Amino acid sequence: MEVILLASVRNLGDKDDLVNVKPGYANNYLLPQGLALTATKSNKKIVAENQRQAAHRQEKIKEEARQLAELLNSLSLRVEALVGKEGKIFGSVTPIQICNLLKEKGFDIDRRKITMPDEIKAVGEYTATVSLHREVKADVKFEVVARTE
Repeated sequence: MEVILLASVRNLGDKDDLVNVKPGYANNYLLPQGLALTATKSNKKIVAENQRQAAHRQEKIKEEARQLAELLNSLSLRVEALVGKEGKIFGSVTPIQICNLLKEKGFDIDRRKITMPDEIKAVGEYTATVSLHREVKADVKFEVVARTE
């Protein structure tokens, strides 16, 4: 019996897959649990249309991420930190600090999407990577400078 999966089923397939299963499995488990639809001609058309619309939405999200990446790539931030005698900072620069600086500039980026090269414990110029989409990443340049008090 051919069914269209409405959700991912382990050892069977992913959402919107067309799979062949035994009629008992479909009638007693997949259909009553709402995990599948019978693969009629109209249901196949509906699933194909849903996939097309989902692909269109994903492309739009990806394009927005590319535009945001261009803005972030042209951005340069300045991080102020307390510095010791040898140019080493007390503590280190973290993604939270970069996130806060981006919020001040008007960008709402989640701190978990920001990755730093290594522990930053000295004054200098660095680059952080921001993951905006599965396929789109931006490099944000920032400079760590000594705080003047």
